[in-house]
Order: sequence, then structure tokens, then C-alpha cells
Amino acid sequence: MTPGVMLFIGVLVGLVIGGAAGYLIKKNQYEKELGRLEEVRQRILGEAEKQAKDTVLEAKQAALEIRQQAEKELERRREALHKEETRLHQQRERLERRMEQVEARLEKLTQREQALNKRQSALDRRWNALEKMEEQRRAELERIANLTSEEARELLLQEVAEETRQDMARVIREEEQLAMEEAEERARKIIVAAMQRLASDQVAELTTTSIPLPADELKGRIIGRGGRNIRIFEQKAGVDVIVDDTPEMITVSSFDPVRREIAARAMHRLVSDGRIHPARIEKVLNKARTEVEEIIRKEGERAVYEAEVPGLHPELVKLLGRLHFRTSYGQNQLEHAIEVAKLASLLAAELGADEEVARMGGLLHDIGKAVDFEIEGTHAAIGAELAKRYGVPDIVVNCIASHHHEVEQESVEAIIVEVADAISGARPGARRESLERYIKRIRTLEEISRSFKGVDEAYAIQAGREVRLIVKPGEVDDLAAAKLSREVARKIEESMEYPGQIKVTVIRETRAVEYAK
Repeated sequence: MTPGVMLFIGVLVGLVIGGAAGYLIKKNQYEKELGRLEEVRQRILGEAEKQAKDTVLEAKQAALEIRQQAEKELERRREALHKEETRLHQQRERLERRMEQVEARLEKLTQREQALNKRQSALDRRWNALEKMEEQRRAELERIANLTSEEARELLLQEVAEETRQDMARVIREEEQLAMEEAEERARKIIVAAMQRLASDQVAELTTTSIPLPADELKGRIIGRGGRNIRIFEQKAGVDVIVDDTPEMITVSSFDPVRREIAARAMHRLVSDGRIHPARIEKVLNKARTEVEEIIRKEGERAVYEAEVPGLHPELVKLLGRLHFRTSYGQNQLEHAIEVAKLASLLAAELGADEEVARMGGLLHDIGKAVDFEIEGTHAAIGAELAKRYGVPDIVVNCIASHHHEVEQESVEAIIVEVADAISGARPGARRESLERYIKRIRTLEEISRSFKGVDEAYAIQAGREVRLIVKPGEVDDLAAAKLSREVARKIEESMEYPGQIKVTVIRETRAVEYAK
């Protein structure tokens, strides 16, 4: 072989080998590329499959949620429909019951209408029968009485006139009662106005009869040797001196308040001075007597001045001054007399009466109390006799004598003095009353009120001047309530003693209570 052929063959073999090698290399690269592409494909398929699975799961989850929501909505609507059905059923039952009630009521009304129709028919028949009987009776009366219709009419008119007169009398009595009530109301207003216009102090203190001692040793000196000092003191002063075991205290006792005051002043001075013997006792008593007489004169003049009653006899002025040492239930009698004079004057001014007569009668109405322990008789009779003796007008004397109804009252001023006396004695703070007596009176008042049938509770108020009764409305009606107040007041008057008056109020009420649900 030629070298060219060999070269050609070598070249050809090289080309073949190179082509095969290139082919193999290309094939190997292609296979690698195919493997890579397959991996990519597998990855893409896996991702696609995973994504598809996720999408299916999400779709299933969404479909499940939609289904659950649909079921909830369906259940809610089903419950709403059930409630509505229940409500409609209940409403239908109520309507049925109401229809039954309406039908029953309608049936009752029908029955009542039928009964009324029957009753009306019976009444019509009875009315017709009565008309026939009336005609027969009229005819029979005309036959028996021999009276015509005109004569019977005249007789009937006379009967009607008599009944009318009776009705008029009843109306007049009612009007009189109303006038009395109005007069009583006006009287209350007048009294209240007078009391408001009067400015007065409260109860005056009682005159003391107890003499304090600086030491118990003075009791022996007061008694003296063989009782000489105390015997001389009692004889000269006209009082009793009580020396007992009470420490550092002796008591002066006498019915005469003036003598008691003189003795008390003298004993105070003797105890303070310490010199106690018969001559000294008589001297001190005379000095004390002079002081008390001067006080009596000044107090009498003060009373006359304050009450505006000039021109009284000096003896009457002195008697008025003696009332300064007299008390009644803790109320000073001179202050009481001045207060009554002022009240009587105010009341007389309100009523258009004689103010001077009322004022003088009020000031002197208790003048007899100045000497009632010395003269027999009531203080009103004694006072009237004294006033008459010293030139007091007769109309004023009657005011004094009649203020406790011992004699007939002859003037409106006498009534005014009595009212003023009652107001002064009964007003709050005028008289002193012990706590035990007050509590007993209140308790007795409530017990008397509760003792009546139908009384549920009783309360004493206004310091025992009013009692209020709460009655059971089922047992006591309005007429019985008025009767009960009178009976309670009558029993209180019969079984109790009290100043002034006690108002009895009966309260009857009915209460209806209901609750809104």
C-alpha cells in the first residue's frame, strides 16, 4: 500500500475513530442531558403533583367550611322556624282561650239578657197590676173617704208641705251645725292669735322652804338650850322648823307662803351671821318682815303696771303682791294673773268686748288665793267678796266669782276671763308635772283608747294633749269612727284627771297594694 493510501486509510480510520469517539462523547453528553432533563421533568412533575394535592386539599377544606357554614345556617334557620312555630302555637292557644272566654262571657251576657228580659216582663206585668191596684185603691179611697180627686190632691199638697217644712228644719239644723263649726274654728284662730301676740315666760320656780347650813353644828345652835331658840323662832314667825337627820339642811314649813318667805329670809340671815338667841331672832324676823312687805308692795305695783289696770285700792294691790309668793303646780300665781289679764285683753279686742273689764277681771280672778288659807270658802268666792269690798265694778266681780262656774256668768267678759285662765294654765311650760305622773297619764290614755273594739293602735302625742286611734277598716266604718271618738272622749273624761283638754282623733284608712311584674 502506498503511503498515500495508508495515510488515507489512517486518516479515514482516525476520522472513523474520531467520529466514533465524538459520537460516543456526544451520546454520553446527550444521555447526561436527557438524565438532567428527566430529573427536571420529575421534579416539575413532583412539584406539580404536590401543588395539585395542596390545591385539592385546600378545595376540600374550603368545601368543608362552606358545608359547615351552610349546615350552621340551616340549623339556625331551623331553630328560628321552630321558635316561630312555638310562638305561633302559643299565640294560637291564647287566642283559643280568649275565644273560649269571650264565648263564655257572651253566653253569660246572653243568659243575663234573657234573665233581664224575663225580669222586665215580670216588672211590666207587676207595673200593670200596680196601676190597676192604684186605680182600684183610688176609687175605693174616694168611696170610703167621700173625697174627690181635687180634695185628695189638696190633702196631698198639705202632706208635702209638712214634709217640706221638716226638710227645711233639717237643713236649718245642718246649717246651724255648720255655723257652730265655723264659729269654733274662728274662736280657735282668735285664741291662737291672742296667744301668739302674748310673749310670756315659762313656769316660775317654786318658793323654797329648805335652808342650807354651812355645817351640822349649827343645828344645835338653832335649837338652843332646851329648844329655846327654835321655840321662840316658831312662835314669832308662825312657822314650823324641821330639824332632822338631813345633813346640812333644815326645813321651814307653813301654809302661809308669806310667813314662810319671812321665816326663810330670817333663818338665812341668822345662819349667815351665826348669832342665834331670842333677842336676835326677833330683830331679824322684824327686818325680814319689813323686806317682804316692801317686796309685796313693789310686786303688786308691778303687776298693776304690767297688766295696765290703774286705780285699784291699795289693799287689792297688796293682796296681788302676796300672790308673788304663791304657786300652783309650779306656776307663780302673780305671773299667772298678769298673763291672764293680757290674754283676756287680747281676746276682748279680737271679739269686740270691753278690754278694760276683761283686763281687770283677768288680773283679779285669783285674788282670793292670797288669803284662802285664812278665810273659809273657795278662792273665787273669797276673791269676789274682797273685790266687792274694795269698790271693784259688779261686772268685774262676776268675772272673778264665775271663772270656775260657781255662779252664773253674766257677761261675755266673764267667759273671756275663764278662757284666758284655761289658756294660761294649760299652755305648754305653764305648769310643772312630775315625770312619773306624766308617764302614767300617757300610759293610761293609750290603754283607755286600746280598750275599745276595733282599735288597732293608739298613740298619745302633743305631751298627752292628743290621742290618735288607728282603727281596723274592716270592723269600723265611717259612722262607727265618729261614734268611737265620742265614746273614747267620754271615757277619758270619766276616768282621768288632766289639765286643759285632750283631742281624740280616729284614723280609718284602707290600703290596696299590687305589684307590677
